Amino acid sequence: MRHTAALPALVLLAALAAGSCSRPSERAQGTTIGVSLLTRGHMFYRDLEEGLRSAAEERKYTLIISAAEFDLGKQTAQIEDFVARKVDAIILSPVDSRGVGPAIRKANAAGIPVFTADIAAQEGDVVSHVASDNRGGGRLAAETIARFLDGRGTVAIINQPAITSVLDRVEGFREGLAEYPGITVIADVNGQGVRDKAMAAAADVLQAHPDLGGVFGINDDSALGALDAARQFGRGRLVIVGYDANPSAVDAIRRGTQLRADVVQFPKVIGSKTIEVIALHFAGSAPPAVVPVEVAVVDSVSLSRQRTD
Repeated sequence: MRHTAALPALVLLAALAAGSCSRPSERAQGTTIGVSLLTRGHMFYRDLEEGLRSAAEERKYTLIISAAEFDLGKQTAQIEDFVARKVDAIILSPVDSRGVGPAIRKANAAGIPVFTADIAAQEGDVVSHVASDNRGGGRLAAETIARFLDGRGTVAIINQPAITSVLDRVEGFREGLAEYPGITVIADVNGQGVRDKAMAAAADVLQAHPDLGGVFGINDDSALGALDAARQFGRGRLVIVGYDANPSAVDAIRRGTQLRADVVQFPKVIGSKTIEVIALHFAGSAPPAVVPVEVAVVDSVSLSRQRTD
């Protein structure tokens, strides 16, 4: 399995963990943290929640966890509820990176520190953002799809442009493809990050471009939606690369479908690092503004190696 995280990022994470554990003055029992996740419908966020809970339990923090289920109004109400409860900190995975700004500013006005996990906010004052190295993950996806296409052909992106982490992935993907002048992006469509809408978007692209060689799905729902469309149109040679490596996507890779590879994130690590960042803040230190978490890639070769290990 290939890893793309740079050594400085790993050193930063190690220093962060050491720093957060070395200060005995950090807040003890009685600390309450409000959490608003994007959704609980994706395994990624269930794993992220598990990482949050495990790390919070070690520090005896109380978490109030809710999920916005892609509804900005619901997430805004959750943040307002946290403010009313006077929680000690708020963790967000924003539904809309810009639209969440007014709610964050309400927390800022109440003196409650805000942290983001996985998805960044574009407005409001956020202490620290913990997320996968999404730009690096996008480059890794580009390298992978280029390898399967032998460096030539056309590709489409199933996008979700309202999300900052996705913007980083797509930007990294385009940067990576710049190294392969024989590959052209001929479509960039919004699948909204959910399988049925991604399938519809991919179907439109496949109809318009019968010679399409590959698809980059910005998450596994997008990749699996593209796989559904490829099956519908009989595109057996299409190469799909996804992002997240959820069990359903890994199973599709293992079975030899058009979904050939996935960028792997480590959401439990994102969750635990977010709690460490908050502990560092509570201890009176200034945590890094951005904490990157490494990514890797999984394909049929790496899966075969795992079975033999």
